[in-house]
Amino acid sequence: MLAYILKRILLMIPTLLGVLLITFAVVQFVPGGPVEQYLAEAKAGAGGGAESGGLTYRGGQGVDPKRLEQIKALYGFDKPAHERFLQMLGQFARFDLGKSFFQNKAVSELVIEKLPVSISLGLWTFFISYLVAVPLGVAKAVRAGSRFDFVTTLLVLVGYAIPGFVLGVVLLVVFGGQLQWFPLRGLTSSNWEELSWGARIVDYLWHICLPVTAMVLGSFAVTAILTKNAFLEEIRKQYVVTARAKGLAERQVLYKHVFRNALIPIVTGFPAAFIGAFFAGSLLIETLFSLDGLGLLSYESVIRRDYPVVMGTLYLFTLIGLVTKLISDLCYVWVDPRVRFD
Repeated sequence: MLAYILKRILLMIPTLLGVLLITFAVVQFVPGGPVEQYLAEAKAGAGGGAESGGLTYRGGQGVDPKRLEQIKALYGFDKPAHERFLQMLGQFARFDLGKSFFQNKAVSELVIEKLPVSISLGLWTFFISYLVAVPLGVAKAVRAGSRFDFVTTLLVLVGYAIPGFVLGVVLLVVFGGQLQWFPLRGLTSSNWEELSWGARIVDYLWHICLPVTAMVLGSFAVTAILTKNAFLEEIRKQYVVTARAKGLAERQVLYKHVFRNALIPIVTGFPAAFIGAFFAGSLLIETLFSLDGLGLLSYESVIRRDYPVVMGTLYLFTLIGLVTKLISDLCYVWVDPRVRFD
């Protein structure tokens, strides 16, 4: 076990380096970097037009060369790309994610500020998805081939086929715009501080309803179908036939024997699903509903070419993803002692 864990940890290093290297190389060729944006804003403020350029900073034409060098030094572009990459790796090794170009804050501070919104969306999405998907999957397995199974499968597949942001637009237009039952943006109302605790809870649930609905309907489909298939596979095994032959009640057979074995693939996926609910799939939902979370932070950082935030959050999310994948694999041994990594 220890040898397997050590091997996986050592494999994380080249994987993490590869992700960072590819992303760093890509952003070097994207036009409109922070230096060019600074010069464009300066020219726009002076009443002149700015020309967007590539790595040669054509937007700096007509700017005092000394001033241009100062601006490049300000953003760290006075050094070659490989030196900047090695410097970035050194900072990341110390868990120093750098400082935002445009918000004058440390990237770690920005992540901590935005994390509560993403955690709020992630927790609701995770728990509601599993609380709906697992019982639904069990019911579908018990009634396999029935009209209930057919109708619920059709509804699940339709919900899975509709992208979350498309469903979010529909919910906003219908329930936020036409019917005006729910607010269009934010997690709380403008008078949040003036409300009582009970009113704050109601206001929060009122705001969170539409974005969570948009995220849940597409995410629980896989879990429901996986639960159904796992139950069907276990129900057909010999130990279930033996338990029924001994006269055990069907409810006891299902929930004492089948349920424990069928949930192995579901339980082992908990860590990845739990972390994924926070950091994956919320970008478009947060942008659509104007929720100031990690997804919106990542989107705005890419648009503004805020490279420290882009690379810092990428490093953090990739590292969390790799560790979560390792924990998911270790859960197999915890749930099913028959699994051996050797």
